[in-house]
Amino acid sequence: MEWNQETLQHLSQCFLHTLSPSPEPRRAAERSLAEMADRPNYGLAVLRLVAEQTIDEQIRHAAAVNFKNHLRFRWAPASDRNSGPTLAPILDAEKDQIKSLIVGLMLTSTPRIQSQLSEALVVVGNHDFPKHWPTLLPELIANLKDAAQSNNYVSINGILGTANSIFKKFRYQFKTNDLLLDLKYCLDNFAAPLLEIFLKTAALIDSTVSSGGPVETLKLLFESQRLCCRIFYSLNFQELPEFFEDHMREWMTEFKKYLTTNYPALESTSDGLGLVDGLRAAVCENISLYMKMNEEEFQGYLNDFALAVWTLLGNVSQSSSRDSLAVTAIKFLTNVSTSVHHTLFAGEGVIPQICQNIVIPNVRLRDEDEELFEMNYVEFIRRDMEGSDVDTRRRIACELLKGIATHYRQHVMETVSVQIQNLLTSFAANPVANWKDKDCAIYLVVSLATKKAGSTSISTDLVDVQSFFTSVIVPELQSPDVNAFPMLKAGALKFFTMFRSQIPKIHAFQFFPDLVRFLGAESNVVHSYAASCIEKLLQVKDEGGKSRYNSADITPYLSVLMTSLFNAFKFPESEENQYIMKCIMRVLGVAEISNEVAAPCISGLTSILNEVCKNPKSPIFNHYLFESVAVLVRRACQRDPSLISAFEASILPSLQIILQNDVTEFLPYAFQLLAQLIELNRPPLSSNYMQIFNLLLSPDSWKRSSNVPALVRLLQAFLQKVPREIAQEGKLREVLGIFNMLVLSPSTDEQGFYVLNTIVESLEYGVIAQYVPHIWGVLFTRLQNKRTVKFVKSLLIFMSLFLVKHGPENLVNTMNAVQSGIILVILEQIWIPNLKLITGAIEWKLTAVASTRLICESPVLLDAAAVRHWGKMLDSIVTLLSRPEEERVEEEPEMPDITENMGYTTAFVNLYNAGKKEEDPLKDIKDPKEFLVASLARISAVSPGRYPQIISENLEPANQSALLQLCSAFNCPIV
Repeated sequence: MEWNQETLQHLSQCFLHTLSPSPEPRRAAERSLAEMADRPNYGLAVLRLVAEQTIDEQIRHAAAVNFKNHLRFRWAPASDRNSGPTLAPILDAEKDQIKSLIVGLMLTSTPRIQSQLSEALVVVGNHDFPKHWPTLLPELIANLKDAAQSNNYVSINGILGTANSIFKKFRYQFKTNDLLLDLKYCLDNFAAPLLEIFLKTAALIDSTVSSGGPVETLKLLFESQRLCCRIFYSLNFQELPEFFEDHMREWMTEFKKYLTTNYPALESTSDGLGLVDGLRAAVCENISLYMKMNEEEFQGYLNDFALAVWTLLGNVSQSSSRDSLAVTAIKFLTNVSTSVHHTLFAGEGVIPQICQNIVIPNVRLRDEDEELFEMNYVEFIRRDMEGSDVDTRRRIACELLKGIATHYRQHVMETVSVQIQNLLTSFAANPVANWKDKDCAIYLVVSLATKKAGSTSISTDLVDVQSFFTSVIVPELQSPDVNAFPMLKAGALKFFTMFRSQIPKIHAFQFFPDLVRFLGAESNVVHSYAASCIEKLLQVKDEGGKSRYNSADITPYLSVLMTSLFNAFKFPESEENQYIMKCIMRVLGVAEISNEVAAPCISGLTSILNEVCKNPKSPIFNHYLFESVAVLVRRACQRDPSLISAFEASILPSLQIILQNDVTEFLPYAFQLLAQLIELNRPPLSSNYMQIFNLLLSPDSWKRSSNVPALVRLLQAFLQKVPREIAQEGKLREVLGIFNMLVLSPSTDEQGFYVLNTIVESLEYGVIAQYVPHIWGVLFTRLQNKRTVKFVKSLLIFMSLFLVKHGPENLVNTMNAVQSGIILVILEQIWIPNLKLITGAIEWKLTAVASTRLICESPVLLDAAAVRHWGKMLDSIVTLLSRPEEERVEEEPEMPDITENMGYTTAFVNLYNAGKKEEDPLKDIKDPKEFLVASLARISAVSPGRYPQIISENLEPANQSALLQLCSAFNCPIV
């Protein structure tokens, strides 16, 4: 694209129209820009437009955003065949010109444009810096020095912000030689200028504060120091650099000053206080990093920093705007508490002070917590129940107590127990006014509970669980008004949920009606916690793995429970409440499903399904919805097969809506449910199903990789249920076409074998005989072109299944028909060396029996010319049968084929309750070890003296010994 006045005008008009509120000119402009983006030098032309001071800033800002996105997608475009057409990359000559212009332009732009250009620069830097952009860092440093001389802190902060973004990779990437070389380059060039500007800015802050200088100047200076601290964090993250170790005192002196000095001129306004707190939080992160990574070098500064942070926390208000500072400061103290310097907390009265002055104030509910509880229940639960609140004051304050308890457990427990009693006494004195004290007490007990290693059991030393439950929790559960003090109710339900295993069944289950009652609470959190509590109770296992609660326990409440659960969806914001739906799924999995329960449940579930089909937006809720349908269908229809037709009448219309409207997110679920319904039916299948079968054979159905496992599952159901119809209607050729397509790709070959195995299991040999040579041809071609461990194991299992279904003779003859003598090649290269890799109980048995039959029944293997193959095959069989899996399976995990998986957007999610039941094709054979030695004894009796010699020549000594033991155990001698 040539740069001239006409180009400038055209681009300006296009970017102006992209800001239009009218869709027509906006879309036309976007199309025009998209077309121009494919031309060489487009990015350069847009950058030059951004530099034109005569153009309106709004237009230039729109151009800067476009430029940034242009670079993001075209600087190094991904060559992904699944993501649509490949974007034309920016040419090297244009890249060089962009690199030469972008730094200078960024530094002279207005803040809004500077922000966009800085992000664009980082895009380039992430790909090219430092190897392919060696001029960047010297240019940034030169500009930094120039800006420092004139105290131009707008430019300084622009440079530091860019450097901060570029250096962030040192925090998040794995430590490799290449990364350390890049880090060394940055340290060698930037560490000294960074310290220089940091100390200069520190001096300017001191002089500006003492002279009462402008607040706006101070804001720029504090932002500069914060950026310096973030760069410090990045450059020190991997290891302590020599330069920073040599200059630790300069850095630490200033760090301590920012933690201990007040800046009234800034702190009197909210945005000014935010800047000061941002710097202090960055300092806390830096000293936490040194505490963890460089403890020995840092220990001389530790006492001063611990005191500074402690004092600072005492002065940090409960305002949410100061949360980041409070959290990072408490994290620093937590790191100290678990280190060798924990004795700082051993002093008289230290732990009670921490509990009283830091923990309790930060655990106590604030207005912000109440607002979140009421306005955004999903986020509240995510933080409170699911433990994603690691960066909230409540959680981090409890983590500090846990840290101190690492070395002073008894003291911490005694101190906190006293605090809990004080809080409960305060509540008892005035329950209405002091309800937050009780909430605080419950939160402390729950948050400081510990999980036993290797167990899901929760325990606490703070209180006696049963006594606390009875005296503190039960009054809330039995409260007649489910809507009064909802946060207290939520805390009580959370306690019940957490300690469900500790509370005996006789005590816990008497409150089950109360849990059902709380499903009607108006608070989204409360009815969600009630549903979660019921769901978790039904999962409790006693010793031996037996479920504590069974169908008989919930039968008396089942009708009202299901009604209450479905009614809870009617509360505002709970229309797609995942906790309620998960509870429905769990109840249906435990309860005795009578016809009276099944009918309203399937009606309610399909009604919800029809609604969410219009706009799927909650993946977890949707998954539990489909699981609920699947478990209801499975358990109700197994109990009463006459329900199948009624269920079909409810479910099939919903599934047809998903198929007709191509609801992408739901297609894998729909196919799995259809497979389940087909498996429950008796042939012949209705025309509705056979129409779906025809859809299944269309190549278009298989284009989305996320659909493939579910489509295979559905195809298997058809093959198992109506094999005769498929064979008679000539559909088998099309099914084999699908197998062919799947097996040739490493990402779907396993699914191809699932289809093939089901064909062999379900169809008579006479039906498939004409296609068998083609099947072997496809498999051998794939084996030759791309052999993987996964493919070889799948091939071995298929050959074994073919043999046990249709005999060794058919296996050997059909393979040799493709290429004479290929059976011995396959044995030597595939079967013998890889048999030991087989895992899975059914697969282990199948391959062992098939291999035994091959050497004991196939004339080719019993022939004298195949003695070596016979012996080595037996050696592999004995290895498979006699050695534990961990000894014989030494496969390395295969590197996934990245190009196969790119663009994989909607993932396949397996429905547990609609899963395919694994069938043992060899039910009549109980023990493959006995089958082996019995078979060997039989053939050796026909040819006495032949096989002991072959065994001694071909089996490893350990396997000879193992075989002898097996023969002795089953009294089957080899003569």
